[in-house]
Amino acid sequence: MIDTIRHFFERNGFDVSSRLADRMGIRTVNIRLFFIYISFVTVGLSFGLYLTMAFLLRLKDKVYTKRSSVFDL
Repeated sequence: MIDTIRHFFERNGFDVSSRLADRMGIRTVNIRLFFIYISFVTVGLSFGLYLTMAFLLRLKDKVYTKRSSVFDL
């Protein structure tokens, strides 16, 4: 049951940790562990930070889409 829940979140996640790890040049597992450990320390504050980053990344993707020509607007 836990594996199915984990696979669901891996498929439908916001990819915040993987994009952040690619940007920083480190492994995704380290970023995920950081969010897990910091959530225990700050009692959920990092979860709000994660959702904020997901929102900003999604917004950035919508604004900075690559268009092949001017007529694609």
